[in-house]
Amino acid sequence: MTCTVTKAGRPLPDDAPYDVTVIGAGVVGAAIARELARYPVRTALVEACDDIGDGTSKANTAILHTGFDAVPGSLEARLVREGQRELAAYAAATGIPVERVGALLVAWDEEQLDALPGLLAKAEKNGYHAGRLLDRVRLAELEPNLGPGALGALEIPDESVICPWTTPLAFTTQALLAGVHLHLDCRVTHIESDAGIHTLTTTRGPLRTRQLINAAGLHADEIDRLLGHDVFTVTPRRGQLIVFDKLARDLVHHILLPVPTAAGKGVLVAPTVFGNVLLGPTSEDLGDKAATESTADGLAFLRERGRRILPRLIDEEVNAVYAGLRAATGQEDYRIQEYPDLRYIAVGGIRSTGLTASMAIAGHVTGLLARTGLDLGAPAGLPPLTMPDLGESAGRPYLDAALIARDPAYGTVVCHCERVTAGEIRDALGSVLPPRSTAGLARRTRAGNGRCQGFHCGAGLRALIEGTRS
Repeated sequence: MTCTVTKAGRPLPDDAPYDVTVIGAGVVGAAIARELARYPVRTALVEACDDIGDGTSKANTAILHTGFDAVPGSLEARLVREGQRELAAYAAATGIPVERVGALLVAWDEEQLDALPGLLAKAEKNGYHAGRLLDRVRLAELEPNLGPGALGALEIPDESVICPWTTPLAFTTQALLAGVHLHLDCRVTHIESDAGIHTLTTTRGPLRTRQLINAAGLHADEIDRLLGHDVFTVTPRRGQLIVFDKLARDLVHHILLPVPTAAGKGVLVAPTVFGNVLLGPTSEDLGDKAATESTADGLAFLRERGRRILPRLIDEEVNAVYAGLRAATGQEDYRIQEYPDLRYIAVGGIRSTGLTASMAIAGHVTGLLARTGLDLGAPAGLPPLTMPDLGESAGRPYLDAALIARDPAYGTVVCHCERVTAGEIRDALGSVLPPRSTAGLARRTRAGNGRCQGFHCGAGLRALIEGTRS
């Protein structure tokens, strides 16, 4: 099967209409495209950026949730619960790194301590029965570096951390191998619908499709309005985070969660599969869907909270800071709705749990297509896939003597901070969906994500990427 990826500067193919077009190649849109690839329908995945997973999907806390704290009976609760099982199995089969570290909701005052039994009951209503209450003595045994004053905790043993970059890349790669067309740098600006066809005006020319799925994340409300709807409004909610150096990793053994309030889940401390420690996020409702900058006030707030949770963490080296925008809609549930008369499905309001729920959302949305008049036909298997394991606990190529003996490029370290080799970079540049920037290469290999943030290797990496474009 020939993989079709069209990029900026090239017109879209002017041939028969697609059966289904998915707008938005974040983790949810990529999962939907992968699910559709199982069926004999002609599918396109359209993305406004120059890479997949380049919006909210690249900048989150990378937690594989159990769904213990979702609103019981909500669509989100069901899809997170199902999606966690599906994604955990998919990750194990394809090499996406996952670490089951467990989570502790830590109570710092009597009011929070009194709230823990209710949160345990909520978890059980959501079908999660492995939670347990811990007293301060047991909590101190599990997390000896906690700040003073912790009174107890609710333990959720099955919360995990996952690679947020490899996941959408795996979904998209498998979709492409199965025949889905990916159109990058392709922002949708207008939609005309008549005679059973949607005609999308894009920055790269017109695209025609019979069915339309809107998974545009932060911009899902704008696409919805192009179809004549005014059902929801996306308010970007900025979450700033601090990434601490790998030397901080031994300070924390679980995801440390605050007791949630009406304002959100609050600031957490979490290990990452890359061996770092995250502190964040903030929660700031904004009016600008491009406001991904970090702020002095936001970082000061995080350091203040972090000093209470894990005092020694604040003295560790900081590798990076970043901010992501979540698609808040003012409703505590996903906004997934089919419109049969329009042959259209809106997938909006997918918040921080979207990574976990992505595969279940894809199955749910594909099931709704029948209501919009599309006969999907019989499903088939997808091409097998193995992704590079970017996890710190994996057998990294620079440590594999047998691999290096077969191919010395895997013994030539290019990014010394993250120990990324020339062989890994070569593989990424020659992959089904190669990077077009150093940021894209970092998401595929970790190159440039370490202490020096690409100061040492950045120029060489840019030259390699430019060389693949010539």
